[in-house]
Amino acid sequence: MSDVESPAYVPGHGLLQGRTAVITAAAGAGIGGATARRFLEEGARVLISDAHARRLKETAAALAGEFGAGRVAALPCDVTDEDQVQALFDTTVRLHGRLDVVVNNAGLGGTSALVDMTDEQWSRVLDVTLNGTFRCTRAALRRLRDQGAGGIVVNNASVVGWRAQSGQAHYAAAKAGVMALTRCAAIEAAAYGVRVNAVSPSLAMHPHLVKVTTPELLEELTAREAFGRYAEPWEIANVIVFLASGYSSYLTGEVVSVSSQHA
Repeated sequence: MSDVESPAYVPGHGLLQGRTAVITAAAGAGIGGATARRFLEEGARVLISDAHARRLKETAAALAGEFGAGRVAALPCDVTDEDQVQALFDTTVRLHGRLDVVVNNAGLGGTSALVDMTDEQWSRVLDVTLNGTFRCTRAALRRLRDQGAGGIVVNNASVVGWRAQSGQAHYAAAKAGVMALTRCAAIEAAAYGVRVNAVSPSLAMHPHLVKVTTPELLEELTAREAFGRYAEPWEIANVIVFLASGYSSYLTGEVVSVSSQHA
């Protein structure tokens, strides 16, 4: 791994004060969990979701203990299940009376050569990563449209959606689809004042990645980065905060590369 040090953590500046946000796949130490923390530090109320109920409960309890129970809620949600997706957004509106920001972070990876890939492997990755983002974006846009007060959707894509990587055909196709979905949704949602953008990270380190990736591949991927190190999840979350804030008021349909690897 790289010996290059990560930068100092950036404190909150109230950029999301008073806003209500839904964040999927937010249990644990990855981008979703980092985004929930950053949103709370910026003044938002959050409803976090995840398919892993136990980890979600633990994450919500820890955040509520730090930021206050009134600002943190949690609901398990499998984004491949339309009923659960609807319940997630209905619960948010019931608890807080409105919806302001949605971060679609849920995704599923895996490594398999295309010639060996099964239909089930392909379909599962597409259903969680692309179809799940579609379901949540659709549910969010319906509610934001009916509120008539604007709103923001931020999707999590990946540089793999732009460039080739062996063993990642299903994941790359899904993330490229997230990018296209983002652009099309943005054009439609502009009519009712809603912005839709995406982040495109390359290598953000978290415990799950270490479990499913060999040290050799992590070393290779890290070496490709311009700074010679992987991103901390909170560095991706910072860009999500920017896209969710008033500082990005004229950005929609954009895919922001949080990486030097955009091609």
